[in-house]
Amino acid sequence: MILFSLCSLLASLFVLVTGGKLPEPEVKIEVIHKPFMCHRKSKNGDMLLVHYEGFLESNGTMFHSSRKHGDKNPVWLTLGIREVLKGWDKGLQNMCTGERRKLTVPPSLAYGKEGKGKIPPGSTLIFDIELMEIRNGPRSHESFRDMDLNDDWKLSRLEVKEYLKKEFEKHGYSPNDTHHEVMVDDIFKNEDEDKDGFISAREFTYQHDEL
Repeated sequence: MILFSLCSLLASLFVLVTGGKLPEPEVKIEVIHKPFMCHRKSKNGDMLLVHYEGFLESNGTMFHSSRKHGDKNPVWLTLGIREVLKGWDKGLQNMCTGERRKLTVPPSLAYGKEGKGKIPPGSTLIFDIELMEIRNGPRSHESFRDMDLNDDWKLSRLEVKEYLKKEFEKHGYSPNDTHHEVMVDDIFKNEDEDKDGFISAREFTYQHDEL
């Protein structure tokens, strides 16, 4: 009882000293393999192609493997937008193509007190993750520069239409000007915040709906 009271007192003092917030648990990162050459490192907004295996730390049970389950293909994800576990958003930063990491993810950065499917409540998870490819995300600075044909740091209706046409052709669809015009109208309605007829770099970066 005395020990419990002392622990509670220390915890209260720690919260008081740190301004009322307990530090968020960290992901433990172990680099299993790193390529000799690394031309680019992952960052928030990038699209990553990964193979992974997930295990329960408590007993080593594998609950999923992209190599063995489903279609056995690697999976795409966008880093830093809460599309995946918080532990992944933290643990896959500054990673090179070809790099392999082991992440130990605490419950608060995984499935928490509730758990999910095969994962019991309050589980610490271990992931073995290999990064296969890095691409510019749809909202990256690089993507904006690709679309900004005249380098004036804003996107016109024509530039957005040209981008849509190239994307449709790249994925095997025939260009459809009428359909593109409708899409451009919809994009500018949602993205052109100040209604000046252009999508600025700020509007592009901080909006997340259409492009």
